[in-house]
Amino acid sequence: MTVTRPARLTGAALCGALVLVTTVWVLKDLAALGSPADLAWYWAGDLFFLARGRAATSLLDPVLLVASAAAAVAALRSRHAASALAATGAVTGALRLPGLWAPGGGALVTALLELALAAGLVLVAAVGRRPADVPYEPLPGRPRTGPAVAAGILLAVAAVTTAGWELYRFAELPLEVTVDRFTGGRSVVKAALAPPPGWLSAVLVALCATAAVSALARARHSRAFGLLAGALLAADGLAGTAVTVRYGMLAHLADLPAAHRAAVLTSVLGLLVGAAVLALLAGRGAPAPAPGPYPPAGALPPPPPHPRPPGW
Repeated sequence: MTVTRPARLTGAALCGALVLVTTVWVLKDLAALGSPADLAWYWAGDLFFLARGRAATSLLDPVLLVASAAAAVAALRSRHAASALAATGAVTGALRLPGLWAPGGGALVTALLELALAAGLVLVAAVGRRPADVPYEPLPGRPRTGPAVAAGILLAVAAVTTAGWELYRFAELPLEVTVDRFTGGRSVVKAALAPPPGWLSAVLVALCATAAVSALARARHSRAFGLLAGALLAADGLAGTAVTVRYGMLAHLADLPAAHRAAVLTSVLGLLVGAAVLALLAGRGAPAPAPGPYPPAGALPPPPPHPRPPGW
């Protein structure tokens, strides 16, 4: 199956609109905080910059911006961009859904707009496909067995680790705080466009689990979902690792409480796992099997055998 040219152009336009919306918010936050470095530390979760003021964007926004731009390029260059469009639309929609009950008017309007664009991407990927023009048109290659299996195992580890942290917080935090982590209640301090932390963890677990199963099965769509999961893991791990290095926590890791020590190690693990998944799935996939010989169009059927059998 390939994607029609009108569908590809529509998908690229929708991705471009997502990039434009995110860029406007990033530029607005950049003007408010004063410098790219300050905004980057805010995205990383540095408590000093969080105390200075609140930005609308979070670490997810630059990741989704890059993912949308990559999906737009894929739609313009390849007839097999359905998985890239579907993955970008599904993940963007899942992460922006909590914005529907956000208190700020700008965040609500942005959530509605991006949800509509994300739904459009999924719809274009679903209805814009068509059978190949000719029976021997090449199919998109599957990921190679070794890298796909390795990426699937790493993604499964990331899904289990993220789910384990949420279970730990459920056991340690009061019930109302746990509910706020999924609904964005008063006890949660976050950027206006960011999803609640518990909701983000649930989406990340679902994405990593889906990508892991797809990679282990060497499905053709595993690369799009796996690369997006790897990008989110690497970005989150990089942010957490940068903050720990900035405040010298890595140098005094043995002196930290057990929970803090585990959180630091989880950030480093997330960075390494995300980078490894990106490296494993970004390479060229296995070549598609060579098609068998086909008669040219308009060729006559083979002549009857000689001598002709009875009743020919």
